[in-house]
Amino acid sequence: MTRVAGTPSSFPPVAAPQTLTELEFDRALGVVAGHAVSTLGAESVNARLPQSDPELIREELAAVAELAEEQHERGRFEPRVVPDISEVLKSLAIPGSVLDGAALRQLYAALVAMREVEQQLRDLAEDAPRVAALAVELPPRRMEAAIDRAIEPDGRVKDDASPKLKRARQRLRDTRERLVSELERLKRSLGPHEAASEGAVTLRGDRYVIPVRREARGRMRGIVHGESSSGATLFVEPAEVVELGNDLAACEAEEARETLAVLRGLTDDARPDADQIEAGWEMCIAADDLSARARYALATQARLPAVGTGREGLSIQRGMHPLLFAEGNAVPFDLELGADELTVVVSGPNAGGKTVLLKAVGLISAMAQAGVIPPVGPGTALPAFQRIFSDIGDHQSIDASLSTFSAHVAALKAILLDVDDRSLVLLDELGGGTDPVEGAALAGAVLLALHGRRPVTIASTHLNQLKELAAETPGVVNASLEFDGETLAPTYRLLMGKPGRSYGLAIARRLGLPDEVLAKAEELTPEEARSVDAILEELERRQAELTRREEDVAAADARVAREGEAVRSGRQDVERRMESLVEKERELERAGRGRAREFLLEARRRVEEALGLARAAVNEATAKEARRLVEQGVHQEADALAKLEAVAGRKGWKVTGSGKRETGNVDGSQEGERSTLPASRFPLPEQSRSPRRSSRPDPHAVIPEISSDVDLRGMRADEAEGEVIAALDAAVVADLPFLRIIHGKGTGALRSVVQDLLGQDSRVARHALAPPDQGGSGVTIVELRP
Repeated sequence: MTRVAGTPSSFPPVAAPQTLTELEFDRALGVVAGHAVSTLGAESVNARLPQSDPELIREELAAVAELAEEQHERGRFEPRVVPDISEVLKSLAIPGSVLDGAALRQLYAALVAMREVEQQLRDLAEDAPRVAALAVELPPRRMEAAIDRAIEPDGRVKDDASPKLKRARQRLRDTRERLVSELERLKRSLGPHEAASEGAVTLRGDRYVIPVRREARGRMRGIVHGESSSGATLFVEPAEVVELGNDLAACEAEEARETLAVLRGLTDDARPDADQIEAGWEMCIAADDLSARARYALATQARLPAVGTGREGLSIQRGMHPLLFAEGNAVPFDLELGADELTVVVSGPNAGGKTVLLKAVGLISAMAQAGVIPPVGPGTALPAFQRIFSDIGDHQSIDASLSTFSAHVAALKAILLDVDDRSLVLLDELGGGTDPVEGAALAGAVLLALHGRRPVTIASTHLNQLKELAAETPGVVNASLEFDGETLAPTYRLLMGKPGRSYGLAIARRLGLPDEVLAKAEELTPEEARSVDAILEELERRQAELTRREEDVAAADARVAREGEAVRSGRQDVERRMESLVEKERELERAGRGRAREFLLEARRRVEEALGLARAAVNEATAKEARRLVEQGVHQEADALAKLEAVAGRKGWKVTGSGKRETGNVDGSQEGERSTLPASRFPLPEQSRSPRRSSRPDPHAVIPEISSDVDLRGMRADEAEGEVIAALDAAVVADLPFLRIIHGKGTGALRSVVQDLLGQDSRVARHALAPPDQGGSGVTIVELRP
């Protein structure tokens, strides 16, 4: 797939030129080409085209990944600038042709670059075999040595390029010196009014002359070879030096013959190795091309995507539009389609990023199939599409008498003729440009026809009918680009499984359209559209609230982790603050999760009410879709809750009779090595640690040592309840200030039983989960009343 710029591809085209233009493929390649070190390398990158052979694509991308790793990890391989020797190669292909000194010096520079690149490539044979495979056999080293010995860097042939040339140039210099010397003598023989004041020995044509005033022409016999612009000065070759001038011309001819002989000899030596020279030159260009793609992958922190052979599905993780990434404005998106999910209907407001998404998917696929690792994250898997089709932008053509709608219909017709199950189809604003009812009907029919042929299709739209189509057709998926309803600004985040609103009236209000016009527009909006929009608006608000809370929780966890690292490093003052902070943050998290759950349940109730009111006007598919989206939000919140509770590897503690505390595992695993901590580390009020007055009638009774630990792990709920009550009774009798109840994390059932029981017992002053480094949610600390 690597090609020298201008060499046609031997593979059938994956995408038509119009499609590549709509995707701005050339601009994206231009960004990659900017990482090349030579013009030829950049041209090679810019000449790349998407290919369809999965094995070829995988090998190309694997070679890029190999070289990127070598350049990043070990700084190995630097491409070399190689001159354009295409004309040199053409001349070598013509028998009897002779390269001049400049061309031979170009060839020398190319040979030197080839040697350096070839050696670097062979050094990579063990660590990067695909990259090393670019190396080729080069001509013998004697070739560049001979050129360097005979040709100056500026292209002049050196005097000692051959013995004959050296002798010819010596004779030429001697003859020229004699001629110039004689001319200067003759010039001095002229009187003050005969010699031109500015004159000196000079050349006219190929003859040496002296300047003489016109009126002194009779004084100087010889051949006039020209005159000054004013006519006052004549340039005369005196008769006395004509023969010497002829000798000089003969010496010059001899020198030219010997120079040509040197050039011919070097050219003839290079001609048999022309094929190897060309292969080495192309190797340098291919290496620069490959290096540019590797440097681009490093610059974008792109990860090597998997490339499939058929319909295994499509997964783009943290994909970014290549051109927006280059400008620093890209927002990552995740797009994942299973083998049976073929069609995505993307909705949302204008300027929300729908077209950018379509182009990003097309560019990512086309670039990967052209051997460029696109800006995607780990886990990305791309099919090797046989064809990529698009209908993006305004195709209105005055010359062809086509309106925008007619042009779109013509494009759709061409797509439907050639599309199959190995194709990617990108359609922007499907169904637009005509009557909304007819446009929606036509768009739905086209989408279903495409869906039946099983290409991967991504279509953007404003039409509610297409959103409903996704809800009622297996394999068709709704998606939207997030839009901030408060600021009326796009966030460009892709939301799978959720249709988007157009926000037309809200944007019009923001732009200052008169209130009476907007009010009338709202009256004219069909009831079913208002109901669905209201449902989606409420859901968006609830989900945005949940997202913000999850971000707050994540930020709190990050702070906890940072503070926890400080604790582990031995800073006791930070540890004490940490113990208090963790408890407070967990209380806030639990309260936040409770509120989020209430919000979502309330959203479900309100959606169900709205659906009941609108059921007569809204089809069942739309109702099912709204209900599914709300339930999905509930499940997402539940998942977040489970993740927040999953804290493993914590340590618990135990107070011994000596007033010290020991640590041990409380996560359900076997007890590990214990270590003793001072009782001052226990985060209870000081009065809780002081001895309490006993209320027992016999102060002299012998009280056996009672452990403050109660281990409930492995017990059933009824067993645990009896154990806790017994432990509380024993602790009161033994005058213990607190208990440590170990119930483990598990499903949380034991924890709930324990905390419900403690909340009802009047002997309990307070109870709370242990700090993270003392058992966390696997242990409950109980402070008993005095």
